[in-house]
Amino acid sequence: MRPDDWHLTEDIDDFLARAGEFLRSRPVPHVMPLTWTARLRARGAAAYGAEAAVFGWLERAGEVHGAFYRLSPRRGLSLTPLTAGQADALAARLVALGHSVPSAGADDATATAFAEAWQRHTGASPSVRVRLCLHRLGTLVPPEPFPAGRGRAVGERDLEQLMGLCRGFAADVGEAVTIDADSWAHTRFADKRYTFWEAPDGTPVSMAGANPMVAGLVQVDPVYTPAPLRGRGYAGAVTAEVSRAALAAGAEDVVLFTDAANPTSNALYRRLGYVPVVDWAAYDF
Repeated sequence: MRPDDWHLTEDIDDFLARAGEFLRSRPVPHVMPLTWTARLRARGAAAYGAEAAVFGWLERAGEVHGAFYRLSPRRGLSLTPLTAGQADALAARLVALGHSVPSAGADDATATAFAEAWQRHTGASPSVRVRLCLHRLGTLVPPEPFPAGRGRAVGERDLEQLMGLCRGFAADVGEAVTIDADSWAHTRFADKRYTFWEAPDGTPVSMAGANPMVAGLVQVDPVYTPAPLRGRGYAGAVTAEVSRAALAAGAEDVVLFTDAANPTSNALYRRLGYVPVVDWAAYDF
């Protein structure tokens, strides 16, 4: 595997012309590049800062074997599954081109292989920031019984309540983002379809979002219930609602990520019919 088998571009259309078919060939493990390239195409290449995003694909004999993207120099790499040799070749290529990499995320085997390769080539010490688990919906099993209340699609009039719940979610997962009326349209939360679970008096007690469908795949994200309201079945109910809506819209795959260290949420989603696919990790350097 040669480092120059990795090709880099700042042109998202060029990247998708070269690697798009490869990404669409395995939507579930490629959920992150599929989601974020669709988001960038919809919003424009400068949506996440004036500094250019970078995309790359691994090509040998006219066939693509791997890919990555980085939204800006301050953000980390997101990688498709790679072998240790492919990850090492990418690290060597990035170093040769003068790229800095503050972090990297991928399936656990790929993330670990790249972290070790980056350390070999740069001396940077990797540390695990988070471990996740990617789940795919098998057969949806709605909770029985449902908690009191109902699911309701979120509309424009609900924006203030929705932003408050998204702020709570971001704080819970340690995501540094400003969410208010001025910044909302520029956050990753703005292009999703949301559902509230409402108590019988109409108060939203939980919410779930779903990314736009891409390559037949819908990612459920985020799911959030304020801490004082947890343990009452609201998250399971609202997740079942958005999962059912995704299937009704024609999704072939419905996926979500969980915190690998949270046994409660992992057990919840498995009861709903979500099946673990692969462990995921992010390393900081």
